[in-house]
Amino acid sequence: MNVMIVESRAELGALWMRHLQRQGYEVTLVMDQDAAIAALYQTDFDVIILDLVLEKGSAFAVADFASYRRPDARVIFVTNTSFFSDGSIFAHAPNACAFVQTETPPEDLAAMIEHYAAPR
Repeated sequence: MNVMIVESRAELGALWMRHLQRQGYEVTLVMDQDAAIAALYQTDFDVIILDLVLEKGSAFAVADFASYRRPDARVIFVTNTSFFSDGSIFAHAPNACAFVQTETPPEDLAAMIEHYAAPR
């Protein structure tokens, strides 16, 4: 199973990546919109873990491009803010399947990936 993590904070992205790799996932870690778009051209991801607030670029641009280029990829948005805490993220990004806090334990992210990447 292929997972892309789009996270501007290298240490957090690396933590998630190491945990997911130990679970047997193929993981690509990128830090901004441009790198995420480039990765979407090359790889068919099952799930994208996408920080809502990127230092460079737009999470919505990544999600939108993913819905076009990789329509079966599901997006798990993560954030440390209260933006979209009302659930409206699902109206803005049709490929969004979950919206969680960045403090979510890596094992919970792995469980969500397993659930959302299952054949539909």
